Amino acid sequence: MTDLQITEAFLYMDYLCFRALCCKGPPPARPEYDLVCIGLTGSGKTSLLSKLCSESPDNIVSTTGFSIKAVPFQNAILNVKELGGADNIRKYWSRYYQGSQGVIFVLDSASSEDDLETARNELHSALQHPQLCTLPFLILANHQDKPAARSVQEVKKYFELEPLARGKRWILQPCSLDDMDALKDSFSQLIHLLEEKDHEAVRM
Repeated sequence: MTDLQITEAFLYMDYLCFRALCCKGPPPARPEYDLVCIGLTGSGKTSLLSKLCSESPDNIVSTTGFSIKAVPFQNAILNVKELGGADNIRKYWSRYYQGSQGVIFVLDSASSEDDLETARNELHSALQHPQLCTLPFLILANHQDKPAARSVQEVKKYFELEPLARGKRWILQPCSLDDMDALKDSFSQLIHLLEEKDHEAVRM
């Protein structure tokens, strides 16, 4: 190679390096999904979402009506509409279902038998609701750090999830505030289901 060819080769390599380092442009926008989060009062919905948003636990109060949080993940942003779980609020849940692309249901795995029965009835209603029945569900068996917590297998059997949710997209995962890695992994699985549903909609 002549000196001129060598110089041109080095200049071209410098150009490629410059393009790689400086001309990537803005990163692609993360997809956003609108979710509804339901569960009885005391199930831990607010605490879990606040922890995912890195908010201080000192200022957490139970949601009485509804609140919206943008929960960021590496590959998506989840706009979560959390609905209060008190008796006088649950009858209005369905008014807030419209536009949802997925559902998070939080249950207290260490609750009393009466509360667990109520949670089961509410989950069954949600799984069969016309606006939710085709959506991905993430079911979180919270408070696994408590001595009275039921295992995931116990919850699955008690809630009759296998026969009720057959053919639906759903995930049942144990969780607690003490294990954020497991909680984030559960949401990653939900995001995967949301992406799958998006791809199916594109193919149709």
